[in-house]
Amino acid sequence: MRDRLQLRAQLYALMRRFFVERRVLEVETPILSAAGNTEPNIASFSTHFSGHVDAGARERWLRTSPEFPLKRLLAAGVGDCYELGRVFRNGEAGTRHNPEFSMLEWYRVGWDHRRLMEETIALVEAALAMRGRRAEVVIESYRQLFLDELGLDPLHATLDALRAPLAEQHIDADGLTRDDWLDLLITHRLQPAFPRDRITVIHDYPATQCALAKIRPGEPPLAERFELYLGPHELANGYHELNDAAEQRARFERDNALRHARGLPPMPIDARLLAVLDAMPDCAGVALGVERLLMCVADTDAIADVLAFPFADA
Repeated sequence: MRDRLQLRAQLYALMRRFFVERRVLEVETPILSAAGNTEPNIASFSTHFSGHVDAGARERWLRTSPEFPLKRLLAAGVGDCYELGRVFRNGEAGTRHNPEFSMLEWYRVGWDHRRLMEETIALVEAALAMRGRRAEVVIESYRQLFLDELGLDPLHATLDALRAPLAEQHIDADGLTRDDWLDLLITHRLQPAFPRDRITVIHDYPATQCALAKIRPGEPPLAERFELYLGPHELANGYHELNDAAEQRARFERDNALRHARGLPPMPIDARLLAVLDAMPDCAGVALGVERLLMCVADTDAIADVLAFPFADA
């Protein structure tokens, strides 16, 4: 128990030194919000406020990330900033997931996703160095990864071609979209084969997987997004951030339409974010799962090995 707590404390101290040296401000934002995460593949916890009605919305959502309030701070002129804190995702419990976990999220004004990739790699390398470990770094575009490993062009392959490598998985195809099949190819075919001593960074995703990233025009257009893996563990997801309120509102509404189609309740859209998003400076941001990084540093595949008390014992 003491060893796992000590490792977390050492990592937190390293992270804070890392950002102090780079003059990135540590901030703290609300855990409870009147707005929710519209992403159809993420389930949120909710609670109800019992105080005076003048305090605002009764139903509140436990944050799944600090992204929206951090962007409001950026729009207010705070500049480079980060938050290290707890986030919550309903239904995600297992060997590699805990419904509450720690997330490190930071933003760099004037940067794009390619520049932020390098800083994220540097942080992961520093964490590994705490245990005297090093890792090879491989940076590859999303498209090239699929071509090299599966012989498929993810941007143009037919749906049948995307399904074929997953035939042995016996996946129920009902309701699955093209992007769902692309995600399954990563999680079931590509990600498990990443070497444990390698940092793999995938960048420039299909435009349909833009989430909150800018889309770069071209043929085809691409989402300016990256994901970082250490071994088979996904650690971080970063964007060249969208700062167009009208486009962001449309994406939130598309998310809620998809939630409706899947029989899920719609989520309240963050109107406060949309009100200031056009004023947010050009920037790049990334969220990193702290427990995942701890698992890699400790060389374990069980999230319980890096928690004081896992969900079942909380």
